[in-house]
Amino acid sequence: MSKIIGAVEIGTSCAKVLIGEVSDDNSLNIVGKSFRKNEGVRKGEIIDFRKTASSVHAAIDEAERMSGTTVDSIYLAQTGVHLKGTFLKGSANVASPDGRVSVADLQRAAEEAKRKPQEFFDLDWTKGPAKQGIVKCFPIGPVIGITPFNFPLNLVAHKLAPAIAAGCPILIKPSPKTPNVAHQLIEIANQSGTIPGSAICLELNNDEVHELVQDDRFGALSFTGSAAVGWQLKNKAGKKRVTLELGGNAGAILTPTADLEVAVKRCTTGGFAYSGQVCIHTQRIYVHHSLYDQFVEDYLVEISKLKLGDLMDPSTDFGEMITEESAIRVQEWIDEAIDQGATLLTGGKREGSMVHPTVLTNTLPSMRVVREEVFGPVVIVEKYQELEEAVASINDSSYGLQAGIFTDSQSEIQYAFHNMQTGAVIVNDVPTYRADQMPYGGIKDSGFGREGVKYAIRELMEPRLLVY
Repeated sequence: MSKIIGAVEIGTSCAKVLIGEVSDDNSLNIVGKSFRKNEGVRKGEIIDFRKTASSVHAAIDEAERMSGTTVDSIYLAQTGVHLKGTFLKGSANVASPDGRVSVADLQRAAEEAKRKPQEFFDLDWTKGPAKQGIVKCFPIGPVIGITPFNFPLNLVAHKLAPAIAAGCPILIKPSPKTPNVAHQLIEIANQSGTIPGSAICLELNNDEVHELVQDDRFGALSFTGSAAVGWQLKNKAGKKRVTLELGGNAGAILTPTADLEVAVKRCTTGGFAYSGQVCIHTQRIYVHHSLYDQFVEDYLVEISKLKLGDLMDPSTDFGEMITEESAIRVQEWIDEAIDQGATLLTGGKREGSMVHPTVLTNTLPSMRVVREEVFGPVVIVEKYQELEEAVASINDSSYGLQAGIFTDSQSEIQYAFHNMQTGAVIVNDVPTYRADQMPYGGIKDSGFGREGVKYAIRELMEPRLLVY
């Protein structure tokens, strides 16, 4: 059996890892907080386009043929219904956050497909014949969607739903670590009435991806993954519209008016949900000196409550990383920071693919655990004197995805909002917060463009003006 990490529930005092397991007979078991037993789900037949050069060309030709085809929003709604029934069968509740949010994405896209951007206005502002203008948005063309492993269902839905709603056929290239869920979602979409060829899933090697990205017949590239790979693909994308949702080095600030109890619980979730393998993982926490000692004491107690263990056990709060190679890298970064003078408050050890929840302090901005994206269960906690100092520390990063601030002060909220160099500022919560209807994306090395159903649809459309 091969394990596929599926989702993390963010919203409790602990990080509840939800995973899926695909067995040899292609049955998919999703295990989560609301499950008390495994519910086998048939994966169903998939179109096998995998890893042949001819399949790449065939997929490109099919996507080009479908470009500009009007897609009825009911197909997206039906896909959401079928997805809910397929992935979540056997539970009274929608147990998987990854599944629940993916269903919602498809339903939102179905609604947004009914009200694509358009504008009507008069042009008779100067002397001359009276004219009027209409702006209507048209599909940009076939889309390449590339997704990572950490949310193998939801991040595919992020690409699929807006593309179909915009009228753009899409070719999904999933992570090689988690391809099966992507194939099944595409198959569900095709079975739900989506026009054949408007959604295709391909497993490709790096050379094939580069060939795809350089093909001029595609109108857009939507990539979620590492900054290094994202910027490299952008350089090869030519004139395509490119949306990059890349890495982060997210920070949170606790001001003197912060609710300490709330901050401790949310920072535990933000720091260790999904073993830190989230681009908006709460990696850096800056605490006002008046709260620092109490916060650290309470934070370490809260972390100690996490149940470590087998991810297949529904009672587990915290488990393995995606690969042992990833865990070894994170351990090396921890050891390097300690060697350079950082103080270890908890954790700092590895067992196979599991790195124990780790908190460091007395760090330096030059340390990799501070300046780079750890993408693992490591948090640094430092004290500050003035808010300006804390905001400057948040900004002292090549990334700028999201940041959080715990405060009861409107002036502090406004200062953070106007001065933090991030795509979003989250008040009284960790930067790990995300709702899929909000515009989501970052600046600097965190990418550009915005996801979130409505905003992603706009990224995939071109305005055209009619004057008469």
